[in-house]
Amino acid sequence: MSTENTVADRLLEDARKKTAKQESPALGKAALIVGIIAVIASPVSIAGWILGVAALALGGVSVSRPAAAKQAKIAMGLGFAALVVATFFFTLNIANM
Repeated sequence: MSTENTVADRLLEDARKKTAKQESPALGKAALIVGIIAVIASPVSIAGWILGVAALALGGVSVSRPAAAKQAKIAMGLGFAALVVATFFFTLNIANM
């Protein structure tokens, strides 16, 4: 039997991978990018709503990760702003019909 792949070593490796994944700011960066795109696309109502909700969801998931908390909060703010702007433009389009 080999002592290189003991159960303890495998558990330790899995724990290290999980910790590294939680400390990764990649999800926060993705949420921030989607939030920025949502604000830019918000004059097109349906795109603003879809991307705004996506930014809120990604930000909500990544806010619990310490490395990405600040970016996640900014992304959630941008997602909310995109929803407000998209709703404004939707109402404006309905009023002009």
